[in-house]
Amino acid sequence: MTEDAVGASRAISPEDPIAGVKHIVLVMSGKGGVGKSTTATNLAMALHRRGLRVGLLDADIYGPSIPTMFGIAGRPISTDGKSIEPLERFGIKLMSIGFLLDDPKSAIIWRGPMLHGALQQFLNDVHWGKLDFLVLDLPPGTGDVALTISQRATVSGAVVVTTPQQVATDDVFKAISMCKKVNIQVLGVIENMSWFIDTAGVKHELFGSGGGQAVADFADAPLLGQVPIDQAVREWGDKGTPIVQAVPDGVLANAFTSIADKLVEVVSERASAGEGVAPVIDRSGGTGGKRRLPVTK
Repeated sequence: MTEDAVGASRAISPEDPIAGVKHIVLVMSGKGGVGKSTTATNLAMALHRRGLRVGLLDADIYGPSIPTMFGIAGRPISTDGKSIEPLERFGIKLMSIGFLLDDPKSAIIWRGPMLHGALQQFLNDVHWGKLDFLVLDLPPGTGDVALTISQRATVSGAVVVTTPQQVATDDVFKAISMCKKVNIQVLGVIENMSWFIDTAGVKHELFGSGGGQAVADFADAPLLGQVPIDQAVREWGDKGTPIVQAVPDGVLANAFTSIADKLVEVVSERASAGEGVAPVIDRSGGTGGKRRLPVTK
């Protein structure tokens, strides 16, 4: 796969802070604990191993995981006094609030405005350069982070992560609804922790089955793939190496590579068809005392 495989770029408005990025993909869920960071990390790695230029932004300000999962620490620097250079590991450009903390165990206790400010700096002030994909690892929920990002830059769409059981999908449905309201295209759904194979070769669906397809049907988007449970994902993640990098020919790596290929195909088709028109930003806060969503078609 080459850079040309990603096809046309997303719609880029004159105010877009990262015009050099062809596609921005949000990895989100609405539900915590479904493996968004693991998915974002290995999806970015799979895209890179396909020969694409990739960046990964850790947008989970309160619970940054990317420094641990990539086994990288250190402070970003500025070479021109204006922009921040992202760190790089395994060929992927990385930015996380975790790189800016003196103590990785300290809590970030910020209200909304400070969170917005940090996200804007990550978009406006980081020198991402020319990228085919910038993958954003979003926190759980359907609030500030996704809204801020959708207002600041035109995203190519969202990849929604779920696990099969209803307690997860009930929250994920809400994330799909939010995407529809703020004009974020759902590119596809990834079902994580779909099953595991025991030592006797027996397949066990611990969390049931069908949840990923149900979410995909609700979103009117494809099920990009199902990722099984494997202890090696946790082991390599704790060691600071994504499983796609650590065991590139393994079952998990093949699953993420297949998902990455399908994602590129979907993104390319939608961009070529002219979907993902840049949103019109209404900064007035509404009229007549009634506030409305700041993103409209």
